[in-house]
Amino acid sequence: MGRGGSVISPPTAMMVAAYELKSASNWWDQIDDSPLWQDRIYHILAALFGVVSFVALVQLIRIQLRVPEYGWTTQKVFHFLNFVVNGVRSLIFVFRREIQKLRPEIVQHVLLDTPSLAFFTTYALLVLFWAEIYYQARAASTDGLRPSFITINAVVYAVQIAMWLIMWWKPLPIVVILSKMFFAGVSLFAALGFLLYGGRLFLMLQRFPVESKGRRKKLQEVGYVTTICFTCFLARCIMMCFNAFDKAADLDVLDHPILNFIYYLLVEILPSSLVLFILRKLPPKRGITQYHPIR
Repeated sequence: MGRGGSVISPPTAMMVAAYELKSASNWWDQIDDSPLWQDRIYHILAALFGVVSFVALVQLIRIQLRVPEYGWTTQKVFHFLNFVVNGVRSLIFVFRREIQKLRPEIVQHVLLDTPSLAFFTTYALLVLFWAEIYYQARAASTDGLRPSFITINAVVYAVQIAMWLIMWWKPLPIVVILSKMFFAGVSLFAALGFLLYGGRLFLMLQRFPVESKGRRKKLQEVGYVTTICFTCFLARCIMMCFNAFDKAADLDVLDHPILNFIYYLLVEILPSSLVLFILRKLPPKRGITQYHPIR
């Protein structure tokens, strides 16, 4: 003991520090275990997804009003799918507690996994669009791109449906792990697709003169979207790997609201919002050379 105060022994100081650290970490568990906080967080996620869905719908309507003479173009389909995916996600989080009670359990997996499949299709469409622009600029054939896009998506959906049927027939934990690892593989494939075709298109545009303001904007647009989408799908792949093997990282349970909030904010809400903002420019009314209708 010194004058004017006391000296805390090292063991006591360590115990105090450990207690404070434990108290600081308890807030996460307290929120996860609170039905009130679960509902609050899931409703916030529902609201955020709803806003993104509404923005995509408004952009789709604006494009249709600008170029009504075109049919279902790649750009229109992209915004429509964003509207649907985010709208369904919003409804799922609104009724998250009810969905958690559904039986058989396979129904929960279908409802929670289907938007992820549609999210992959939505952004794979953007990769297709860039691939078409890249090959057309190099005077190469694009005839095989759309059949490849359809085939890849058909295989992904067929494999996932097969896993759902297996889980329904015999719900083994290993099948659930395989399903989540399959999603991780699909996300990695999408990330590599953005890196490949977004990177190629960016480098090609970089070689052209960039004196014009429009060319500079297009270069920035491709660079930003490539970076955002590559990072998003890579993070999704890593998180799904943890989700498959670590129960503490399970996104399919009701009592992990903070983890759900962080995951969906980083890999769906924020990337979708940024991409919709970057691609907000309306197409010119006529004389479009890089505006491809869906056939």
